Amino acid sequence: MKASRRRFAATALGGGLASLPLSSSASRLAASESAPPAAASSALNPRYGKLDAILKQPVLKKQFFSSPVIIETLELLRLNNSYLCRVRSRDGAEGISVAHSDMRTLFPIFLRNLQPFFIGKDARELDLILEKVYIFGFNFRYNGISLGLPLATIEFAILDMLGRIANKPVGQLIGDIHNPEVAVYVATEWRERPVEESIELIKKAVAEYPESRALKIKVGAQLAGNLDLYAGGPPGRTERMIPLVRKTFGDDMALYADSNGYYSVPEAIRVGRLLEEYKYRYFEEPVMFDHIEEIKQVADALTIPVANGEQDNSFYGFRWLIANDGIDVVQPDNYYFGGMIRSMKVALMAAAFGKSTIPHMSGGGLGYLYAIHFVSAVPNAGAHTEFKGLRTNVQFECKTSPLQVVKGKIKVPTGPGFGVDIDPEWVKKHQVVKL
Repeated sequence: MKASRRRFAATALGGGLASLPLSSSASRLAASESAPPAAASSALNPRYGKLDAILKQPVLKKQFFSSPVIIETLELLRLNNSYLCRVRSRDGAEGISVAHSDMRTLFPIFLRNLQPFFIGKDARELDLILEKVYIFGFNFRYNGISLGLPLATIEFAILDMLGRIANKPVGQLIGDIHNPEVAVYVATEWRERPVEESIELIKKAVAEYPESRALKIKVGAQLAGNLDLYAGGPPGRTERMIPLVRKTFGDDMALYADSNGYYSVPEAIRVGRLLEEYKYRYFEEPVMFDHIEEIKQVADALTIPVANGEQDNSFYGFRWLIANDGIDVVQPDNYYFGGMIRSMKVALMAAAFGKSTIPHMSGGGLGYLYAIHFVSAVPNAGAHTEFKGLRTNVQFECKTSPLQVVKGKIKVPTGPGFGVDIDPEWVKKHQVVKL
């Protein structure tokens, strides 16, 4: 890793994280679904041993629960094209979560595969249940977002229930509270618009949250209907955008850039050097997300930190990139990756080697709420977390946070579970989904 990338990691993490202790819980977990045998991998790279130890440690703090929490019912509720997940224990505890918008496509996996798997299980063993889903359950038939998204929806509801039982916010169930407020960056799109139009749209997005001094833009462009895979729109668009965004928003704006895997290695290096020239903070998905050796080639050639991970669906890619120093910022998506417990393991692996965690925030009715609760417990959180706005059709009340961007930060709710009470009358309008 080049010196400037080391400096970025030390600044982002506050130092001292390489020696973070592992959980002291006595629960035993199955091996990672993606990790090779420890002896073989450690012989290849001694870092793997440390990473594998982290993967085997449970995240959920079982000490908060003195007796079993048996899951009695697990329901998927629907109102038009919006979905909720509601879980109840035999003792009458309840938790609820808001599903990602893609549940409208993936609900059969929830109902056929996941729902029956959770009934009768002890929610205190959530770490082990999640591992079993990936190892012994459905990984040979389903993986990626198709499995991770409905699984995360269930996990969120269970964590909400457990938080209410323990009278703790979710962050305290999966770690310690490191970030009671979470600084955010404004995530923007519009890579396929002309430069001038894109700049105006970005300015409007930033104006909604003027106190946030961080922004992410898209670089590279694939025009809809164009069969040339590398026809990046008007020639020179990215080369114009990178310096113009810096000029428009000034030197005190933290800038990030995301190509969504658009570039080849030589092009990613070329664009990365332009980002370095204009002092962008990191380069996200410079090449395809699962081309791990190519990601490392790009990272080795640049001084700007390289970020990756929103599309990863197993621990393997994160583990390899961390062990081989091919990445600086890990970006698991809590929905896509199968929930907060699995994402926290990625964060702890990154922390063990001085790298930062900036989770990707996918769409969804309360996606920003789940993202900030996760970040609240991340010891190696980056300077800013992805933010796509507060708009939602979910009707709820939060008593411990205004859930607004104030001075560039959002206060994380401190109430039990996720700290929000979804309007029961609104919930009643939903119907139970059945096949």
